[in-house]
Amino acid sequence: MDGDAAAHARQVVDAVYRAESRRVLATLIRLLGDFDRAEEALHDAFAAALEKWPRDGVPANPRSWLVSTGRFKAIDAIRRRARFDARQADVAEQMYAAATEPVEIDDDGVEDDRLRLVFTCCHPALSADAQIALTLREVCGLTTEEIARAFLTGAPTLAQRIVRAKAKIRAARIPYEVPSLADLPERLDVVLHVVYLVFNEGYSASSGASLTRADLSGEAIRLGRLLAELLPEPEVFGLLALMLLHGSRRAARTSADGELVLLADQHRALWDQAMIAEGCALVERALRSRRFGPYTLQAAIAAVHAEARTAEETDWAQIVGLYDVLLRADPSPVVELNRAAAVAMRDGPAAGLARVDALLERGELRDYHLAHSARADLCRRLGRTADARAAYERALELAKQEPERRFLERRIGELGGPEPESISEGSS
Repeated sequence: MDGDAAAHARQVVDAVYRAESRRVLATLIRLLGDFDRAEEALHDAFAAALEKWPRDGVPANPRSWLVSTGRFKAIDAIRRRARFDARQADVAEQMYAAATEPVEIDDDGVEDDRLRLVFTCCHPALSADAQIALTLREVCGLTTEEIARAFLTGAPTLAQRIVRAKAKIRAARIPYEVPSLADLPERLDVVLHVVYLVFNEGYSASSGASLTRADLSGEAIRLGRLLAELLPEPEVFGLLALMLLHGSRRAARTSADGELVLLADQHRALWDQAMIAEGCALVERALRSRRFGPYTLQAAIAAVHAEARTAEETDWAQIVGLYDVLLRADPSPVVELNRAAAVAMRDGPAAGLARVDALLERGELRDYHLAHSARADLCRRLGRTADARAAYERALELAKQEPERRFLERRIGELGGPEPESISEGSS
């Protein structure tokens, strides 16, 4: 094979890998019954493609070819190991007998395999950290190093987390299947929560030098699209809408030099209108079902912000009303804090401050930097400079993200002089 042919073969195989590798892996996991065995088979199948496709041509159905090749490569590997471990011989023969029957690799079957893989990676028997790591590795195809960087974890630690998760799946005989209709609501909640956590870490990193990690929030949106395609339930649409609407603001959330820009100060021409239109349509679809939940309600709040042409035109009364519904559906101190901020915009800072103080007195948000930052802002707007400074300093003690820390330091510095009237408030 000359150099040009080899280069063309690499381009074709690379394109098929990008388009099909996660689908092929999902089917191989079903056929081989083991994550590690399937990953090895996937690697061997693509290595064989690099060798054979330039000589024999690209097959009519590359996905089926890769699945079949990977399956038989795995059986051959087990047979080789059987020379040293008699227990592997029975496994190999059982797999070979099953492999003699043709497997239909149609689009519906492959998508069923992908859905099975999502639910397996997000099984409630696994820890939350393991669910996230395994989903990003197996469903999204991120490398261990990429996931470790995203969550500021050492690659060896992350790799061990994935190894333990796979071992737990084997030892506990966690089934590779979509839950029954009776179990689906609870299991779907776990899957959506994992996708939500991945998006949140990308949208507003918990620590580090950057405010956002676009690749991570992008993967979460890709997962949301996959779920919406495979499992068109109202809350799936709601979560996808929420991610799209928040993601639409990404370009406006930081200045050119990486500094935090509050929602009220963002240049709305930078918001992605295509994402907003898609997100709003999904919100309406979910609301019409009357079977929506917390993600749809959060998306509806984001849609009100997105539809306001300016910060001053925001319908804060509607937002407070939506928070009231959200609190009944999914009560939490953070939702109460967000509602208090909305009340402050509707009724004035004193009304909001009373609610924030009541929350802090309860103790649940004592170590949540955004609660202290909200209190500081309301005190600043009321002219209570000493209280504002103390609250900003407490928020600074708790904040771990560098752009947020710099923002808080600027706010503290501003308290030393006249209060700038041009600074408006809101979340980012």
